Amino acid sequence: MNLKSLKYVYFLGIGGIGMSAIARWFIANGYQLAGYDKTPTPLTDALQQEGASIHFDDDVQQIPASFLANTAETLVVYTPAIPANHTEFNYLKAQGFTLMKRSQVLGLLTQNMKTIALAGTHGKTTTSSMVAHLLKNAGKNVTAFLGGITQNYGTNFLINESPDDIICVVEADEFDRSFLTLFPDLTIVTSTDADHLDIYGDHAHVLESFRMFVGQIKPDGKLFQKIGLELEAATSNEAFTFSLNQGDYHSTNLRIENAEMHFDIVYPGGVIEDCSLLTPGFHNVENALAATAVALEVGLTPAQVKEGICSFGGVKRRFEYHVRKPSVVYIDDYAHHPTEIEAFLQSVKALYPDRKLTAIFQPHLYSRTRDFQEGFASSLSLADSLLLLDIYPARELPIAGVTSEIIFDKVTLSDKVLVKKEEVLGILEDRKPSLIVTIGAGDIDTLIPAIKNLLTVN
Repeated sequence: MNLKSLKYVYFLGIGGIGMSAIARWFIANGYQLAGYDKTPTPLTDALQQEGASIHFDDDVQQIPASFLANTAETLVVYTPAIPANHTEFNYLKAQGFTLMKRSQVLGLLTQNMKTIALAGTHGKTTTSSMVAHLLKNAGKNVTAFLGGITQNYGTNFLINESPDDIICVVEADEFDRSFLTLFPDLTIVTSTDADHLDIYGDHAHVLESFRMFVGQIKPDGKLFQKIGLELEAATSNEAFTFSLNQGDYHSTNLRIENAEMHFDIVYPGGVIEDCSLLTPGFHNVENALAATAVALEVGLTPAQVKEGICSFGGVKRRFEYHVRKPSVVYIDDYAHHPTEIEAFLQSVKALYPDRKLTAIFQPHLYSRTRDFQEGFASSLSLADSLLLLDIYPARELPIAGVTSEIIFDKVTLSDKVLVKKEEVLGILEDRKPSLIVTIGAGDIDTLIPAIKNLLTVN
């Protein structure tokens, strides 16, 4: 497909975090843009303010007439989450429009740019946002397609300032094997844990997909992988390792001061001393090590790396502080896999060892709850108190016998409660905990304003 032959781009599922980033690229480059999504969100509001025409009913009549009248000049971009019986999807397909998945379009956009791809079942969004910030802060010509809203820029998309020598930072999503449309120059892989088993079936197929992905690195490219992943056998490219305390890139002198992480970065050419992270967590130190590796590779100086790490503000819903008072601390995180929850809770407890930790968790997907019930129970048992919500179904229909109770029954805490969302505020008001976290990838974030208000007022 030749992008220069297009005039109109129509998005089915435009409000998704990945879809909206690509939509912003088309807007920034002068295309006429329209789209559909199920419900309005802050993302769709922002896109409308930027010039996109968006509607929220599955109705062909609401697609702009200029788009429908120009089949050859219109590209339809769709998310895999669009159901097979979607009226607009089937109409556009039947009328001969060019339809491409989000991942295919991302591959198309990045093919003529120097591309840094961030892959992994955990850590993609924070690490890609770190890389984008380090490069932009150092004055590099960056385009970035991110899976979250960065605190530094208030967006999930960064646009390059000139058409030449662009470095593209892209989050490479393993869901639906989407990342296999990418052929990056530099690749970071943070983790290859079992996930999306509704797509892959088992962990072996997840690993196979990651091996295929790193096999697509360009001939003169490089791989930076978390130590222990052993993906170097799947690529002929030079490979480097990183982790908290060993590998080609690792931290030393790691310490916690005033609930913040401070550390030195050891890299093959030396040491970057006294870095600090506004976004805490041991896992985020590892993300910073990975970001450092590619930043140095594309020419940043150690001083520029340090400045970027110390000024990185984090990503919304990734270890995001909402209340930070002497009497109470409230943090929200998007974690939705046992490994992520374990890393998050371990870090919170290390930062606040003298406080009792109340965790509020909403499981995401019936299949993920079924597949990882033991892992969820084990990781959530790190808290001192647990409020467990119903499963958020997202794209799935219910599975017989799969409810939050299969996690609840295995949690080893004595202080655990199954709750509805509307009961959470009352429980917090009664108990007045001093350390609270909300965890999950569903709509648990709708509780954040009310919890924040409760804790700020009291």
